[in-house]
Amino acid sequence: MTIKIRQKARGRWLSLALLTIVCSLTTLAHRAPAQQPADKEYEVGAVLWQQSSGEYRALTYQAFALARMLLDQDLRTNRWGAVKRAVIVDIDETILDNSGHEAWLVKNHQNYEAQGWTEWCNRAAATAVPGAVEFLRYADSRGVRVFYITNRKQIEKEGTAKNLVKLGFPNVNDETLLVRPEKGDSSKEPRRQAVSARYHVVLLMGDNLNDFAEVFENSKTVDTRIESVERSKAQFGTRFIVLPNPMYGDWESAIYGYNLKLPDAEKAEKRKSALKAY
Repeated sequence: MTIKIRQKARGRWLSLALLTIVCSLTTLAHRAPAQQPADKEYEVGAVLWQQSSGEYRALTYQAFALARMLLDQDLRTNRWGAVKRAVIVDIDETILDNSGHEAWLVKNHQNYEAQGWTEWCNRAAATAVPGAVEFLRYADSRGVRVFYITNRKQIEKEGTAKNLVKLGFPNVNDETLLVRPEKGDSSKEPRRQAVSARYHVVLLMGDNLNDFAEVFENSKTVDTRIESVERSKAQFGTRFIVLPNPMYGDWESAIYGYNLKLPDAEKAEKRKSALKAY
């Protein structure tokens, strides 16, 4: 009798063990495959150029020197009565250099993701784009209001303000630092229009065409973006000033058809297909 009880107990334990093994194998079979390291090698040259080339610094100094010339010209020749002057600047790769974050992504084989970007913004560790602090402090000293219009999020605003103040940018407050609204799309046009309603906007500065006018926001292909620039070419160097950014932007998104979730292999193929060779 005792032997039969032991045999039944052993049988139950064996059944439970087999069931556990089967469940474990089933779980492994249905588990999502491990995420592959991101292919970031193609970005190495762009990040190195921004961090290491004298040409990058020369271009940014050139941009802000032109901005000062245009501002001085407006101050000399235009009288706007009670309407005050303003300049509008984007933040990322226009006055703040985030190449340190891009380099970290490359070295760690990771793609951009929102949480990591928020952590970077709130570290307030970005450096100033060469010439940016000096120009904006000069504009402020001449009574020109500086507005910082960025698509950084509300949860990134405090860290952004801390970063700007730490680097010496002028007049950073809730009125002048205009982040992406909690609700609504990412268009900067409503924020630009709100500033234009109260100020004469002398200059707009950015690294992305979308930083300047709504027409560029509505251009979603490589060809239409180029066509939009051609139609607005008189504005560049007179009212619009572009800062160099080879690392990322809507120029790259347009190549992918704005589908940034494409596998790395498909992105690489689209980049190669977009090349124009003889």
